[in-house]
Amino acid sequence: MATSRALAYLESRRNLAGSAGGLAGLLLTFTGAAGPYWPVVVAGLYGAGVLIAPPERPAVPDFPDPSAQLDEVRADLERLREYLADVDLPPAARDRLTELTQLLGALLDPGWVTEILAQDPDAVHTLSRAVRQDVPEAVDAYVRTRRWTRPAPGREPPERHLERQLGLLREEAEGLAASLRESEARRQESHTRYLEDRAD
Repeated sequence: MATSRALAYLESRRNLAGSAGGLAGLLLTFTGAAGPYWPVVVAGLYGAGVLIAPPERPAVPDFPDPSAQLDEVRADLERLREYLADVDLPPAARDRLTELTQLLGALLDPGWVTEILAQDPDAVHTLSRAVRQDVPEAVDAYVRTRRWTRPAPGREPPERHLERQLGLLREEAEGLAASLRESEARRQESHTRYLEDRAD
């Protein structure tokens, strides 16, 4: 620990500025300007360099960029599909789940869609939450609840809740896809106007 601190100080701005001051003191000594007090001059210039050097800046944390986050979400979607393949679901819920995962897969496919998504942290968060939290939680809650639920008058069966949840998640994903299409349509219209203005 002490060795690493010593090495860090040797590479620090303060030591480099102090060393430059010390070298200037040695030059004054060799030219005879420092006289018999040259050790004091060298040490003083080193100390002055240390004091005037700008403080060290801590390194900025290296967070993954949104495109790297999308790669991770894409891998998580594959793991989610493997999990869902082993879950026994009623046909209606299975159909809704298949539609939802296909839509999520289309949004995460590498290409222009993910390039646009990478510029929208909220969209990345929405997809990540759907894949990593919302879908697994909805399916797992159904699996756990159906074991304990007995048909009772006036009580909704667990598969109905699951179907509603999957429907809501699909609406959210469709809304995200629609906003991406709208964003691209605006970009295209903007480029058309730019070309028309340039032609005038």
